[in-house]
Amino acid sequence: MNSIKLLIAGLLTLLPTLAMAQGAEGQSMGVMGQVIFFAGFILIFYFLIWRPQSKRAKEHKNLMSSLNKGDEVVTSGGMVGRITKVSDDFIVLEVADNIEIKIQKVAVAGALPKGTLKDI
Repeated sequence: MNSIKLLIAGLLTLLPTLAMAQGAEGQSMGVMGQVIFFAGFILIFYFLIWRPQSKRAKEHKNLMSSLNKGDEVVTSGGMVGRITKVSDDFIVLEVADNIEIKIQKVAVAGALPKGTLKDI
């Protein structure tokens, strides 16, 4: 009978220690869950926002470097025209007969297929 009392006393002493250990383990899993959530958030941010934006910036940079005299382009303001002169930072754009405007290269939104201006 004495050994049963000793066993019960030992278990009663051990159970709170085990419960505290499980609580600490649960907290570390909570921290691990937060780390996983944060890593997932960073991955979503990278694939949905940052990567497509850097891809568009790279394409726009390639467009800026490939602009030549005679190319037909559309500006970010919606004007269309033919390039008559290209410098480092600016282009001269013919928007109608004998009407030319000088704009920054970065204002070019895209290139148009040849002959587009004749159809307009």
